[in-house]
Amino acid sequence: MNQSRRQVMQLGAGATVAGLAATAGLLPSAAQAADAPGWNRALFEARSLEEIAKAMGVTATASSDVSIVGPDIAENGAVVPVGIKSSAAGVTMLGIVVEKNPTALVATFQLKEGSVPSIATRIKMAKTSDVFAVARVGDKLLYSKKEIKVTLGGCGG
Repeated sequence: MNQSRRQVMQLGAGATVAGLAATAGLLPSAAQAADAPGWNRALFEARSLEEIAKAMGVTATASSDVSIVGPDIAENGAVVPVGIKSSAAGVTMLGIVVEKNPTALVATFQLKEGSVPSIATRIKMAKTSDVFAVARVGDKLLYSKKEIKVTLGGCGG
């Protein structure tokens, strides 16, 4: 019984030391998105659709080939259901941009050749904003937008 108590005390002390070392930055950190292949920091620092298109090296064009489905009024900004689909040929990426979020680019979805360009997810919105559905086709970023009103919560509080 005494041996078990001693082992628990040693493990606890070791965990405390490891936690303090990690907090101080003395231990190697886990893989971060900034280190991932293909990560583009400028995309997630962009504040508008135009800045996102510039960071991707493409031009943004409104198109009826991209559609967005979402509520007119979201009762809770923490979980807003959004669906995107495109009828354009050669779509390689679908994305969601929320103009008034702290990070405008909410998500991107890379598509393999032959995939059906359609996704549905839930996003977090800070406040009432235009939500853009974007589809990358070659050197163009096709988009459509919808205003979604947020009545409660969201990523801004």
